[in-house]
Amino acid sequence: MTVLVAYNDSPQGEAALRRAVDEARRRRTTLAVLGLDPQDPAEPAPATLAAVLAEVAADGDVEAGPVTYRDPATDPADAILDAADDPAVELVVLGSRKRSPVSKFLLGSTTQRVLLDTFAPVLVVKAAS
Repeated sequence: MTVLVAYNDSPQGEAALRRAVDEARRRRTTLAVLGLDPQDPAEPAPATLAAVLAEVAADGDVEAGPVTYRDPATDPADAILDAADDPAVELVVLGSRKRSPVSKFLLGSTTQRVLLDTFAPVLVVKAAS
């Protein structure tokens, strides 16, 4: 089984990543990271992501699969939903930021789409203020 985290290089992404590591550790399962910031897989991972994954490797109690990155042409919600379609995914972890009611109404929400369209349980994490 797998805990999937949708990661971007932000405080919300870091909070989601750290919570996903905790969940994978608690569930004794694999951690899968989907990088939402489009990036060439040959390039080094963002510093925060690399540091957390190095901690995970050093602890040895959570297996981290390879980091996959969203194709720039793919909507973030679609990329998350595609990754969450894997039957091995037992939990999806997303970061969230505070948004105004108008912003929520006009812009839509990746988190909302994932919550409504995936069959996997979803954990939404806010960064500490």
